[in-house]
Amino acid sequence: MLALGEPERAAPRLEALAASTGAGTAARAAVLGQAGQAWMVAGQPTRAFGAITMALALTPEDVDLLIDRAIAAAAMGRLRDAFADADRASSLDPQRVEPWIYRAAALRRLDRPQEALRDIERALALDPASPEALLERGILRQLQGDSAGARADWESVIANSPDSAAADLAQQNLALNEAGPSRR
Repeated sequence: MLALGEPERAAPRLEALAASTGAGTAARAAVLGQAGQAWMVAGQPTRAFGAITMALALTPEDVDLLIDRAIAAAAMGRLRDAFADADRASSLDPQRVEPWIYRAAALRRLDRPQEALRDIERALALDPASPEALLERGILRQLQGDSAGARADWESVIANSPDSAAADLAQQNLALNEAGPSRR
């Protein structure tokens, strides 16, 4: 169903499968995590958050689930929850880039740009070519008035990951930058 573009039909079936299966906790958590991802694709972050929360009740230290729930929380505007999940994920796996990026994004949206910049620099120390980290650093640089630095980050994303979602967002940010302050 997901492959056919019907995430709103797939998600409840995945939830039902997780509830009815005799599989172990890790397998049930994985299926609930897939349900959460399907709800996100369906544009229903609240239902995604719920499914992923049930999955985390089964496997509370699953970094992937924590990241997914942070994404769902941010989509709902629950930035403190998003930060908390990304923070926990970064504590469980400090060498993983994604939690640092999501921490930074949550901090930026919570109007804590200096902390966000520290986290994004940590992400870039782990993976200097991460398109998502460069995109976020570009946003932070733009907010600090460093248009040249922002442009360099966004152009790097486009050059090195041209077919990525991050490149699409970087291109949009560059276009807004070109339009000037009155168009941002």
